[in-house]
Amino acid sequence: MRWAGGNHFRAIGIPEPSGEAKDEQRVLRASARSYENLELQMTEEETSPSKASTGVTGLDDVLLGGLARGHVYLLEGTPGAGKTTIALQFLLEGAGRGESGIYITLSETRGELIAGAASHGWVVGDRFKVFELAPPESLLDEDQQQSLLYSSDMELGETIKLIFEAVEREKPDRIVLDSLSEIRLLAQSSLRYRRQILALKHFFAKNTATVLMLDDLTSEALDKTVHSVVHGVLRLEQLAPNYGAERRRLRVIKYRGQAFRGGYHDFNIETGGVQVFPRLIAAEHRTAFVRTPLPSQLPELDALLGGGIEKGSSALLLGPAGSGKSLFTLHFAAAAVARGEKVALFIFDEELGLLFERVRDMGIDLEALRASGSLFIEQVDAAELSPGEFAHRVRGRIDREQVQTVVIDSLNGYQAAMPEEQSLLLHMHELLQYLNRQGVTTFLTVAQHGLVGDMKAPVDITYLADTVILLRYFEAHGLVRRAISVIKKRAGRHEDTIREYRIASRGIRIGQPLSDFQGVLRGVPSYVGDAAPLIDDRE
Repeated sequence: MRWAGGNHFRAIGIPEPSGEAKDEQRVLRASARSYENLELQMTEEETSPSKASTGVTGLDDVLLGGLARGHVYLLEGTPGAGKTTIALQFLLEGAGRGESGIYITLSETRGELIAGAASHGWVVGDRFKVFELAPPESLLDEDQQQSLLYSSDMELGETIKLIFEAVEREKPDRIVLDSLSEIRLLAQSSLRYRRQILALKHFFAKNTATVLMLDDLTSEALDKTVHSVVHGVLRLEQLAPNYGAERRRLRVIKYRGQAFRGGYHDFNIETGGVQVFPRLIAAEHRTAFVRTPLPSQLPELDALLGGGIEKGSSALLLGPAGSGKSLFTLHFAAAAVARGEKVALFIFDEELGLLFERVRDMGIDLEALRASGSLFIEQVDAAELSPGEFAHRVRGRIDREQVQTVVIDSLNGYQAAMPEEQSLLLHMHELLQYLNRQGVTTFLTVAQHGLVGDMKAPVDITYLADTVILLRYFEAHGLVRRAISVIKKRAGRHEDTIREYRIASRGIRIGQPLSDFQGVLRGVPSYVGDAAPLIDDRE
């Protein structure tokens, strides 16, 4: 049994996707602002000929500029993780920069590769060469197959020889080899497999090409043979939560002699290719600004807060369902728009149409604010979102729209977006630190379990927030009433009183301090005075 000779190569070309190839990149700089919603800005280091851009949005940021040229890299992941898509983008990026490329495929057929490219809007052309190394049709004939001797030595040697011939003939700047699984099967032993990988590495190094070798991790044992040989290793992972869309993430396991962003980075595969969302590191982003109190247009609430919420701080509103957490945040958002600021709302829990109708009667016309360009509102589907993509969306609003106030309603929905994640507090810590350092005022809501008495929150981030506003139900005079208090404020003094508030057709009304009641926060107060501190129901 023999593999195909040179006449079994089939050459096709893959063009760049619709629209101009993205040339923008950036290098990690601790003092720089965010990377403009992953439209990465080029620096001198990134445009250096020593780095080859991957063409994948966000991946160059993870790699701090791209792949060091003239080396061999391993891109590994289970089938469906996105290896082929990234490999195509890598060659397309090179073609857009005038670099030649070859895609050598031992696993996929020509038709499959064309179909995969077409799914991203890439039409067949002559952007780079694709060689399909396929067995001759005679192998399908049972009469010509060997039954006593399996000639793996001959097949492996012929395969490697054909790869060498293709590279020598084309002299490419970029090479993709898909995949190592076939070479591993032909080698049959770890020793022979390592020798062949070393031979490939030295051959590619002699030709000064930048090489991506793909591995689909289909072997029974997790073979680390290639890890020690190649210059860098990127691992792609695909996770299947109990409910919702699959989650994908990548990690740079090794990058010899180069710095990179460690840890896991979420990514999506969409029409047009892969988009990576680099892990947010708040320490890299800092902007100078003046911390001034920002009022809410509710004088009693501002008095309770000691003048308002400070610019560049975070405020957490805690309370049971229906207590008015969202409405309070919308008052702050409307006040910010009135000051000439731009506001972004990320709504996890409530349907937008219902929200618009509910608050319009209270004097807050969200649709009009959105039409004016001062308010950006997004309905977030927790089942379809990864934490990295959500942080990317928030950062995009800050960088692209110069948003100065952000509302996240609620963290219950944010937690639902990552049910199997164990790092919710770390994700939120980095996001809040980033927003604070950008001078953005952030409002978050958390719905507590229960209505009166002991209350519990699904996630405790009170230590992260700069201001904590507590909302409570309590019973008095046979009616269910609401109370508000500020239990924490880092940026200045605040009232330590408890005030009643009512949600009426005209909006929120806040009364005087409930000085004649005890036990309001427990939900069952006792009246110890002789005044009438409650809001008159007739008003």
